[in-house]
Amino acid sequence: MKVLWIEDHEPVRDILAVAADKAARARVQVDLVLAHTLMEAERRLRLERFDLVITELTLPDSYDGDMTIARLANMGSHRIAVASANPDRDTIVETALRCGCNIAKSPIFKASLPYNRFIQRPEAMLDFFFEQMPAPDSKTTGRIVAA
Repeated sequence: MKVLWIEDHEPVRDILAVAADKAARARVQVDLVLAHTLMEAERRLRLERFDLVITELTLPDSYDGDMTIARLANMGSHRIAVASANPDRDTIVETALRCGCNIAKSPIFKASLPYNRFIQRPEAMLDFFFEQMPAPDSKTTGRIVAA
C-alpha cells in the first residue's frame, strides 16, 4: 500500500520515518511518503499514485481544513483520512462526506495515534492504514468541487 502522510510537526514526521524504516526492514508492504506542506503533497500527488492520503487539516500553507480536503480530493482517486487535533475535524469530515469525497468517515484525534506501536510492530501501521480504506462494497467519487 502506498501512503502519503501530510504532517507539519517535525517530531511526528521523524517517528513516522522510523516506523516506515522498520516496516521496510520487516518486509511489511507499506510505502510511506511524508510531506510537510499541502504544496509539497500536491506536487507528490501530481507525480505519483497513492492509495491513501492521511492529512492534518491545518498546514503551514493551508489554514482552512475544508479547503485542504477539497484540494486533496481534486488531485486523484485516492482515499483521504484525517488525523488532526483540529477541534472542527468531525464537522469538516461530515461536510466532505456530504460532498461525495472519498474520505474515511471517522477522523482520528492525532494525539491518540499509537506511534510507538507503529515502530514496535510495523504490521500495526499497515492495519491502521487498512482501517482507513473504504469497505469493499463502498462507492465514492473521490472528487469534490468545494467543501
